[in-house]
Amino acid sequence: MKYICQGPECHTYDTQSRVRGTKGNKVLRTRNARCDINSQNDWGYIWDRYFCDERCMNDWLAKHMLQLINFVGIKTKPQESPIDIIQEIRTAWNNHQYTHTTIKLKQNQNNVLTENPR
Repeated sequence: MKYICQGPECHTYDTQSRVRGTKGNKVLRTRNARCDINSQNDWGYIWDRYFCDERCMNDWLAKHMLQLINFVGIKTKPQESPIDIIQEIRTAWNNHQYTHTTIKLKQNQNNVLTENPR
């Protein structure tokens, strides 16, 4: 089963896929979402189950973002992730030595990144 697109302006965009009706009684109609709600496809995005395209998704977010953020909650403290900084001396193709720096995330014993304890 597919949902209809949740975009608030979906029915106003003039594309051939939205035109419905008989001659003289034409309307622009909201399209279906891109994927079935029970879809287990790994190639799609979660928004494909609720919107027909990114334009409709962005319209919905523009209209409802404040409500959504207030419902979920606004972060008041920055998060931190413990890291290891690994520096290696390497040699370039012209025999010039340089320092290569890599940043790797550490994980605590629960395999969950820790938040700022302050």
